[in-house]
Amino acid sequence: MRLILGYHLERSGPANTAADLAGGGHDREVIDYRTARLAAGVFAAICGLSGALGLLASAVSVENRFVVLLAGQTPTLLVIALVGAAVAAFAGHWAVQAACLVVCAVGVGVLAPLYIPGADGAATPDPSGPSVRVMQANTKIGRADPASLVRTVRDRGVDVLTVQELTDESIDGLQAAGLDDLLPYRFVVSYGPGGEGGGIYSRFPLSNTRNLEGYLSANLTADLDVGLREPVSLLAVHPAPAYLFPAQLWAAELRGLHGEMLADAPRDNVIVSGDFNASYTQRQYRELLTDGYTDAADQVGAGLLPTMPANRRLPAFTGIDRIITKGAAVTALERIEIVGSDHHGLVADVRLAVPAAVPAPQNGTRTGA
Repeated sequence: MRLILGYHLERSGPANTAADLAGGGHDREVIDYRTARLAAGVFAAICGLSGALGLLASAVSVENRFVVLLAGQTPTLLVIALVGAAVAAFAGHWAVQAACLVVCAVGVGVLAPLYIPGADGAATPDPSGPSVRVMQANTKIGRADPASLVRTVRDRGVDVLTVQELTDESIDGLQAAGLDDLLPYRFVVSYGPGGEGGGIYSRFPLSNTRNLEGYLSANLTADLDVGLREPVSLLAVHPAPAYLFPAQLWAAELRGLHGEMLADAPRDNVIVSGDFNASYTQRQYRELLTDGYTDAADQVGAGLLPTMPANRRLPAFTGIDRIITKGAAVTALERIEIVGSDHHGLVADVRLAVPAAVPAPQNGTRTGA
């Protein structure tokens, strides 16, 4: 009897164990599926929240480094939100997917007009006005290849060059490469080897040159004599970056530049070109676009036009090199390579306005009440 019972236990034991294992494996599969689905939902929610935070940061004017940098990455964060929507759909989290899609829709509504020429309400280019070609270049602490930069100026027929992060050595290098032969009028400032210098090189005579006080880097202004009744006002700007310095300093320098722009607003034509260390999705940059000033990329529908980083494995994802005009209108804009720099450059065709002459009052008539 004992043998028979033992035989029965030996026969039935493994069979029961196999059944138990099969049931436990099924339970683990259910648990693993639920865990994976939960993880996907959490991941998608975080992606959507990132996009929402980017939009919120872009809408406020807060002088906090985290908020400022978050606003600058809003386009990337919206792409992440779109990824979140796809993950949520795959995992069956429909509410999370809907939330992510709402964030993306709001982002599209905010950014899509930038890709439509004239959506910013810029003035129509004056067909009778002369056109000047403006080039913007950051030289990465003077490390950009001078021969290549001068070749770009020559090949593209550049009339005006604004350049940042110049050093004594890079200024000499540009001169040796023949830049002064192409653009004989210049106003350059160097603060030594640190790259805080800047310059304006022009085919047209310069006057009233000034290096603005109270900035960490050179921010320059000059008048261009292009043969109109009034010179063109040019600002070559380079405010301090918020990722290296306190956001309060960054915002203060942008406000200072806005003050200079407002002072020049009554002029017929104003061009502001440089490395703004600010992108369109940061409200402090958009606050510069008042009193008739419009962004060049917006005028031609070029959108965000990222210019940094360059010459890296990563593609450019932030557009901080920009051109703004007032009176004058941009008819073409192209991003170009600056060999040796961590920035892409810009080349813009700018059609200048030619205001109608104010008729002189006739004798015996009064011009006011």
